[in-house]
Amino acid sequence: MRTYLVVVDDSPEAENALRFAARRAVKTGGGVEILALIEPAEFVQWGGVQATIEEEARLQADAVVLRAAGALIAESGLTPSIVVRQGDGPRIVRQMIADNPDIAALVLGAAASGAPGLLVSHFAGTDAGTLSIPVMLIPGSLSAEDIDRIS
Repeated sequence: MRTYLVVVDDSPEAENALRFAARRAVKTGGGVEILALIEPAEFVQWGGVQATIEEEARLQADAVVLRAAGALIAESGLTPSIVVRQGDGPRIVRQMIADNPDIAALVLGAAASGAPGLLVSHFAGTDAGTLSIPVMLIPGSLSAEDIDRIS
């Protein structure tokens, strides 16, 4: 089954990417896999403090993917696969693509203004031609109606 891999956070551009992926998946008979990334925690000398920081980051990521999954189900009726991983974002995305041959496209949201995020910079920059699947960049400036029209 054709699967769209969407990396989400709590930004409006991630919501746009998810909406686009959901509509494409419905039209192509595919599915959506939602990925939330947790930045590696910086080392803190006191283990209990570090564990608390990591747990808070995990809880925040879980909340983000649950909201995203709820929005996806409400929008499209599709039940997504959900993955939460901690570590280097580009490396995690590449590994997920390598491990799952059903992933047909990587869908990323691009901020409406300002510098692009790490994943957009990485996959649309010097490594743009190295993936085995297309990268779809969904502009953060698009309205829901715009996304519906182009998807």
